[in-house]
Amino acid sequence: MQAEDMEVPIISNLNDNGDRQRPKGKDVFKDQQKESESSMESPNLEFEYGDTDTLTAELSELYSYTEEPEFALNRDYFEEDFKSHARGRRWIELTLEEQRAYVMRLLDALEVTDRDKRLKVARAILYLAQGVFDECDTEVDVLHWSRHNVFLLYDMGIFTALLELLSMEIDNSQACSSAVRKPAISLADSTELRVLLSIMYLMMETVRVQTEDDRPEWTAARETFKNELGSPLYNGEPFALLLFTMVTKFCSMNAPHFPMKKVLLLLWKTVLFTLGGFEELQEMKVGSRRRLDLPPLPEDSIKVVRAMRAASPPASAMELIEQQQQQKRGRRSRRSAFVDSLEGDSPYPKKQPLVKQDSLDTYNERDPFKNDDARDEEEDPEDGDSGIEGEVDPLDRDVIIQPPPPPPLLRPPAERVNFPKGLPWAPKVREKDIEHFLETSRNKFIGFTLGNDTETLVGLPRPIHESVKTLKQHKYVSIAEIQIKREEELQQCPMTLGEEEVEETPAEALYLGMLPNLSQYVIALLKLLLAAAPTSKAKTDSINILADVLPEEMPITVLQSMKLGIDVNRHKEIIVKAISALLLLLLKHFKLNHIYQFEIVSQHLVFANCIPLILKFFNQNIMSYISAKNSICVLDFPHCAVHEMPELTAESLEAGDNNQFCWRNLFSCINLLRILNKLTKWKHSRTMMLVVFKSAPILKRALKVKQAMMQLYVLKLLKIQTKYLGRQWRKSNMKTMSAIYQKVRHRLNDDWAYGNDIDARPWDFQAEECALRESIERFNSRRYDKNRNGDFAPVDNCLQSVLGQRVDLPEDFHYSYEMWLEREVFSQPIQWEGLLQHP
Repeated sequence: MQAEDMEVPIISNLNDNGDRQRPKGKDVFKDQQKESESSMESPNLEFEYGDTDTLTAELSELYSYTEEPEFALNRDYFEEDFKSHARGRRWIELTLEEQRAYVMRLLDALEVTDRDKRLKVARAILYLAQGVFDECDTEVDVLHWSRHNVFLLYDMGIFTALLELLSMEIDNSQACSSAVRKPAISLADSTELRVLLSIMYLMMETVRVQTEDDRPEWTAARETFKNELGSPLYNGEPFALLLFTMVTKFCSMNAPHFPMKKVLLLLWKTVLFTLGGFEELQEMKVGSRRRLDLPPLPEDSIKVVRAMRAASPPASAMELIEQQQQQKRGRRSRRSAFVDSLEGDSPYPKKQPLVKQDSLDTYNERDPFKNDDARDEEEDPEDGDSGIEGEVDPLDRDVIIQPPPPPPLLRPPAERVNFPKGLPWAPKVREKDIEHFLETSRNKFIGFTLGNDTETLVGLPRPIHESVKTLKQHKYVSIAEIQIKREEELQQCPMTLGEEEVEETPAEALYLGMLPNLSQYVIALLKLLLAAAPTSKAKTDSINILADVLPEEMPITVLQSMKLGIDVNRHKEIIVKAISALLLLLLKHFKLNHIYQFEIVSQHLVFANCIPLILKFFNQNIMSYISAKNSICVLDFPHCAVHEMPELTAESLEAGDNNQFCWRNLFSCINLLRILNKLTKWKHSRTMMLVVFKSAPILKRALKVKQAMMQLYVLKLLKIQTKYLGRQWRKSNMKTMSAIYQKVRHRLNDDWAYGNDIDARPWDFQAEECALRESIERFNSRRYDKNRNGDFAPVDNCLQSVLGQRVDLPEDFHYSYEMWLEREVFSQPIQWEGLLQHP
């Protein structure tokens, strides 16, 4: 991707402490006051991360608010056709056989050549998939009948028929050319595609979600559907590849009328259904480690993250100023109270309070938390001069050591028991870390090294023996390390080891289909993510992602404009949610399937400027984004289809819902942070990109979101670049450093808080990416190149055997045999002397 395609975030106006440079004057304190109020009032977010939101929320996000009038249209087309078949009865009153007969009739009607008639039938099928809402009284009834109808439609083969119609619409060159010529594309240009994609999405999402009251035949249908989608049964390739093709065609401006939000949602749910969600991924990882005879995982990462509690965000500059002023006011009041108490009673001069050192020592021993308090004050990120705060005023000292009352500065006991009893993660050590530790120790004590030998400890002192024992106790061998080692063996001994047995998993089938056009798919997804990001500015040459949300007639009233504005913002948020979840799923599944499949996707993302794009996304008021209320509850499906529509007012639109946060936006932020972590983990060149793009202040602002999982991934990103940020940054951000220590997994021998890492040499960065690229290309060539064994194939040197081989000739060859003989043999001069010359 070209530099102008992927806009790099403008973050040069951020200082090292994470605050924007603002003009001096009164406005500075006003802005800081707002910041401090927002950070002080930010509550803990009760958010549970998962594969998706609730079923109702996921179904409602399929439709834009502009499509709301089409619900009635679907109902009308269904009832118009259903009257002649049902003879006055309703759909929910029919027997199962009668329902099957009617669905078969609709399936036959989909085969007609008339485009308008096909669309009417498709809308009737969509009404069935939506749960025949006109015959239901509650939203629960709608979801019940939607589930019943979807499994019925799948059983009757509707999905296969819809797939053929979708392929026809994708290849409809007339619709594509007319859309390209249009100056403004609206909802009407994608009607057929939207109806087809809506039915397929409803079927996908309904079948994917399991419920307790599922019938046995539904469970069997789910497994069958999952296997069909993941295997190359549809046109010789997985269904997800057809949707990837739609994405690239849209981003290349060849089909600007494609409803991209629906395509991305369907693509995400297809990958989620066929490959599996995060819990299935964890089970697959445990099974893979068991097959490779690796020790079990030290903990379940999903459970550990869910049990974490959010930390208080680092204080802003205004909060620290207020704290200092309060402390000064408190000192003045205590000093005046002490002076007043001395005026009539004490014979000593006012300026000579006597303090006994042993009394102070006694008090310090009596308070077990005093040293912790002092240390906390030293570690406060921007507390000003810690030396001043650490001193105790002589007058305050005398007040403190009065014997009768207990000291007022002690914390209440309830707060003390909140300290965690242990770190949440078990520490890990790589084989490479043990080798590096032994190499350093041998050089120091013996004067020579033994290569990769980690067993021989001769000549090393006893503490080194104990250290090596501790390191080996926490040694962790990943699946990726085994895969890399196996790949090196296959490259070195292709004849001895023979062909590798590749397991035909859904992830393997998807990777094999994506490989030829992988870079195009990645660039297209990042282009859509850039267009949907709230920090992006509209450009004339950027792609138009609003084709399936803008109405034919633009709004003329303020209320309509507000509704459309909410709809557009919601539309962009859903696109970001789908892309972030899709990319994260692909990275995680490809990493488990084979590390080099993960590395090639990662490298394409990095080369397409994914790292600055994600940083650009977070370079905004992230609290406002997470608490955004771009939704109108009364217009959400299925609520709008069952209940009477109230009159919308500007006040009701502004109020939004009553939720504390927007689930999809927080979900998107966590996904993007996880993607950034996966791209940069153990990659020094990419870590330096975080440093170059000044990501530390951006990430530090994201810590204001009091949600444990989001804070964990922010702290991970800060940890890997801490050693490059300088001593002053570490000194002024000690609260952040403490949070990293408490929440992020420890790697023994990893001096992340210092700058002593020998692997951080700047001249290795380009070589690192090039070496990785070579390894990826060798892997793809060995595993997927059909002609890879041409050099090693045995050659038949026997003339009789070669001439005796049977050659398949076309049936009509004997008619032209004499002509072929004349042209290819007799008329060609043969240089017999060439056979006698040495090569």
